Amino acid sequence: MAKIKCAIIGSGNIGTDLMIKLLRKDAALELAALIGIDQGSDGLARAQRLGVPTSHEGVAGLRALPGYKDIGIIFDATSARAHIEHDRVLRGDGKFLIDLTPAAIGPFVVPVVNLDAHFEAGNINLVTCGGQATIPIVHAVRSVSERLVNAEIVSSIASKSAGPGTRANIDEFTETTRHGIEVIGGAERGKAIIVLNPAEPPLLMRNTVFCLSQGGDREAIKASIAAMVLRVQGYVPGYRLKQDVQFEVIGDNQKLNIPGIGPRSGLKATVFLEVEGAAHYLPKYAGNLDIMTSAALVAGEGVAAALLAR
Repeated sequence: MAKIKCAIIGSGNIGTDLMIKLLRKDAALELAALIGIDQGSDGLARAQRLGVPTSHEGVAGLRALPGYKDIGIIFDATSARAHIEHDRVLRGDGKFLIDLTPAAIGPFVVPVVNLDAHFEAGNINLVTCGGQATIPIVHAVRSVSERLVNAEIVSSIASKSAGPGTRANIDEFTETTRHGIEVIGGAERGKAIIVLNPAEPPLLMRNTVFCLSQGGDREAIKASIAAMVLRVQGYVPGYRLKQDVQFEVIGDNQKLNIPGIGPRSGLKATVFLEVEGAAHYLPKYAGNLDIMTSAALVAGEGVAAALLAR
């Protein structure tokens, strides 16, 4: 089976979990390197034990590796700020970047919604963990409605699953997720909130999605959401509805005032989701990280297949 060689930049939790996922799956991707900047990181040590080439000298170390010219896809699991420079250097070398940071340089991609549309982009952005969890639901509601006026999401994650990169990118998280809700989800207005929950023992990732739509009906929305949940479960088995979709009719006598749009009536759908991680490297409660690495793997497979077909 022909394969495309790939590398991961970032030897923290996300990069290490993605490495293990890549090594576990016989896909069209061959992991050629894990790159970090902390020589003592567990990720680099684990990669060395598994026989994966490493460097603790960042992108400069990656470019100095003997097999660098054969690498076609690079996953960036660092930070939004670092990705800006990585994109400038690596795309200049002809590499295809899959961005797991909120930098949002390339087009937004949620695999179950729009992966096929961006194989020629050179850099695709996986939005955020909250975006990967909730945008499929927003899209599902929009696909069976005449109009999706507003969509708001709240993602609650265990504080222990939020590393330095996540904490440094909170502002980027909310803005990038909001934009993804609109661009990919199809909402006229989006809003995103993230909550770091310090509860002990740590709780699983929870997501609440509120959608105000017009021109749809309850049964069609329920069926569309159920079908979308099954599709996401194809690569994130721990993704599930916590209870039935809740509906509320917003009549003309009690319109919701949507900022930037004005008072609107419609059908309000509330969706409660839970994401349990696969525990390949991260604990089960870190579903927020697992859904990102799972989406990255699926996106990488799609890009690799497209590159091989050229």
